[in-house]
Amino acid sequence: MKQRHVLHLYWRAGFGLKPKELLELSELSKEKVVGNLFKESQSVVPLEKDLSYLKSYPQSLLKNNKSKRREFATRNREETKILNTIWLKRLETTPRVLRERMTLFWANHFVCKDVATNHILKYNTTLRTHALGNFGDFVKAISKEVSMIKYLNLNQNKKDSPNENFARELLELFTLGEGNYTEKDIKESARAFTGYHYKYDGSFRYIKVRHDNGIKKFFGEEGRFNGDDIIDIILSQKQCARHVCEKIYGYFVNSDINQNHVDKMVDVFYGNYNIEKLMRFVFMSDWFYDDVNIGTKIKSPIDLIVGIQRTVPVYFTKTNELFRLQNLLDQFLLFPPNVAGWKGGKYWITTNSLMLRIKLPSMILEKESYTYQYRGNLKNLRIVSVKNKYQEKLTVYVDWKSYRKSVKKLSLNTLKETLILCDINRGTERYISSFGKRPSKKNLVKLMSLPEYQMC
Repeated sequence: MKQRHVLHLYWRAGFGLKPKELLELSELSKEKVVGNLFKESQSVVPLEKDLSYLKSYPQSLLKNNKSKRREFATRNREETKILNTIWLKRLETTPRVLRERMTLFWANHFVCKDVATNHILKYNTTLRTHALGNFGDFVKAISKEVSMIKYLNLNQNKKDSPNENFARELLELFTLGEGNYTEKDIKESARAFTGYHYKYDGSFRYIKVRHDNGIKKFFGEEGRFNGDDIIDIILSQKQCARHVCEKIYGYFVNSDINQNHVDKMVDVFYGNYNIEKLMRFVFMSDWFYDDVNIGTKIKSPIDLIVGIQRTVPVYFTKTNELFRLQNLLDQFLLFPPNVAGWKGGKYWITTNSLMLRIKLPSMILEKESYTYQYRGNLKNLRIVSVKNKYQEKLTVYVDWKSYRKSVKKLSLNTLKETLILCDINRGTERYISSFGKRPSKKNLVKLMSLPEYQMC
């Protein structure tokens, strides 16, 4: 398999490769490389987080104690931020890269935000459990997740006063796409999901007396439908398979959707809704490796940070600095901006993030000082070029010993081909030729600081 194609696969299905990994995999056939990718990600390993603090906040204590509820909410926010770093560490070190990539993808499809740490951890486990499974089972599981029930107000959905928030997003964002349903469909769907609630421990609770057991009319069918029935009817619509396939194509292949390719994906996906089978088809398709699809995607902030860390192991000794970087780059893991999630693509490049994206490798690997300023609040934090009182250096440990081992006896050209996928213009090639021939620490940072490194 061509090196460029292997690297393309491992950036879209994972988080890049080390030079020696690339050389080893390029000796194998496409069938073997793709097969190994799935084999490595067969097991489901939930994130692990100490939740013993919850014992100090029993439901009986919180029920009538406002100050304790405020204290609990503050503690939860801090613990969820710790979960953020746990997930980032998993992304950096796991061999199950496809499982993690798919979990990231679905987290931005079934978008949900919750500060209750145990609930959002349970939600994350559901994402990774179903990430390569059956899409129908996935949607049903998501509809019963406590974090989703709270986020889209399913717990307020009662037969006498239906709340349509979940029903609307189920149709628009999760399954069919905007314009492929009617307002009547939303109302009838909302009635079917009445009675959905949750227990304090995060398990699903169905309150029968709140459920509307009347006849519903949905996509030409009539019956005393419940939530699972509605999902089954949605799955019978070929548009559901198309919507999901277009979303997957836009994320894993190209934001410029090729409908001929999507048609073939729909043929594979519709009916069985097997996510693993669909992804194998995509990664085995010749068109996935077309030049038009390689090096054309702007790395997300998480991809950028994790990509650097997978090349050179980096340990952030102050978690607040890692939180600050995510804020500056406009992607704080576990804290999506809204129900539509992060837009991605060109939207990753903002006035806030552009300078930081270029400076990030030198800030992390060479501890170059950086300057930032606030404009009102933390969300308006930004990197600036002028010196001010906020000038700092990241307090990180960089494992250069591991890096030197990974590039031993390799040339700078091999490192360049591992780090950069998109086409390089003549001026940049001349600049790189002035580096010499060794993949030294300094040359690594120079390559990572090129605009071309932003692409994958």
